[in-house]
Amino acid sequence: MLPCVCLAWVVAAHAQEFDVFRTQRNVSPTAAGHLLDGTVAGMPCTFGGVGSPLALGEAVERALCGNPKTREAWANVKVQAAAVGAGKGAYLPTLSATWQGVRDDSVTNVTGHPELSSANRTAVRSETVSANWVLWDFGGRSAALRNATELLAASRANQEATLQDTFANVAKDYYAAQAAWGALDAARQTETLAHGSFVAASERVGKGIAPVSDQLQAQTSYVQAVSARSKAEGDLATAVGTLASDMDLPPSTALILPAVVDGVMPDSSFNESVDDLIDDAERMHPSLLAARAQADAASAKADQTRAEGLPSVSLVAKYSANNQPASLGLGIPEFPATGHDWFIGVQVSIPIFEGFVRNYQVMQAQAQAEVQRETVNEVAQHVALDVWTSYQTLQTGIQNVTNSAELFEVSTRSFEAAQHRYSAGVGNILELLNAQSALADARKQRIQALTDWRNDRLQLAGKLGRLGMSDVTDVSQ
Repeated sequence: MLPCVCLAWVVAAHAQEFDVFRTQRNVSPTAAGHLLDGTVAGMPCTFGGVGSPLALGEAVERALCGNPKTREAWANVKVQAAAVGAGKGAYLPTLSATWQGVRDDSVTNVTGHPELSSANRTAVRSETVSANWVLWDFGGRSAALRNATELLAASRANQEATLQDTFANVAKDYYAAQAAWGALDAARQTETLAHGSFVAASERVGKGIAPVSDQLQAQTSYVQAVSARSKAEGDLATAVGTLASDMDLPPSTALILPAVVDGVMPDSSFNESVDDLIDDAERMHPSLLAARAQADAASAKADQTRAEGLPSVSLVAKYSANNQPASLGLGIPEFPATGHDWFIGVQVSIPIFEGFVRNYQVMQAQAQAEVQRETVNEVAQHVALDVWTSYQTLQTGIQNVTNSAELFEVSTRSFEAAQHRYSAGVGNILELLNAQSALADARKQRIQALTDWRNDRLQLAGKLGRLGMSDVTDVSQ
């Protein structure tokens, strides 16, 4: 019997290593989910050194694969997939085996009657195999399986929502860092222009054709430009550190971002009306799908709790064997013997009174289901508002791209005219410095408008739950 017990133990141990019900097919191979499956030569989430310059696509991929939030959501899907397997396993019979081996040293000394004394030393073993198969239980197992299945659906939808949020967040931080690079470049150009104006004013003062106040005002503007450039360097370091952290890299990681590409005008993406976009989001947004699945799981949990308080019918069986020695009486030596016992039958379990605990557990489960239904309404409201806000922000961003291009062109011509007038001795220093300041502001606004528009497109796609790696290539960097 011992070899049989050992074989059963080996089978049970190996069964724990296999996905018998194939529930893990619902789990993506990486934390990035379907967004990266098969996109990197069949090996997603495999990276070398950080690109220089860092492309948006690489930043997104690294964040989707390595961000703790995406990995946590991925792990939760694994948990719920295993719970579905456990729910399916409840429909199968359970088998258990036990083996016991003891050394029995039994000595009996009867005072005055040595013939009744005994001393027996034996090795006793016993083996037992039990089986239990629940045949009928008023839907408790089906409700438990439905609950686990809905929670799996919720965890998968929550993983998708987490990926969408992470995608949108790293895109926002990427464009913020790119704008910081552009702002630093603009600040350096402004510093160069301010230094040129200071030199020109100094030369005119030196020739006695301009008052010293021109030189001082130009010098003030130059010092302010130097200070602005220094601040832009600090802002860039902060933005780059934030982006590195998004990618699960140390904030001190040195990152080089590409320059902001100009000459790109807004396309015709998101041509649908905002009402249509909201309707689409309310149907398909992953956070709403997760909330609905949670509500269905809560309803199934209420059914499961109720069913667990009802009768169940099980098929039970047991077989046991032992080699317990037999003795005819006190003082008589024991004789080797073997024995076995088995039975098979039907067991009916009927809960009669549980101290009203079951009633309150059912009430609690029903109340929790009501909470989840209200959560669905809350999430739907939040999704609709997010889509509305992002849509309006994108429309504003499109207008800003056009306006900033015109402003930059006009400011450039204005500065060139003021510079020429001052060099010719016609204009004054205030005219030059004002034009210089206006050009600096226009250059920064142009860079910010371009990066904001690109980010706004991705943010709206994220609020709609539509973000994918194709969106990275659709937006020119």
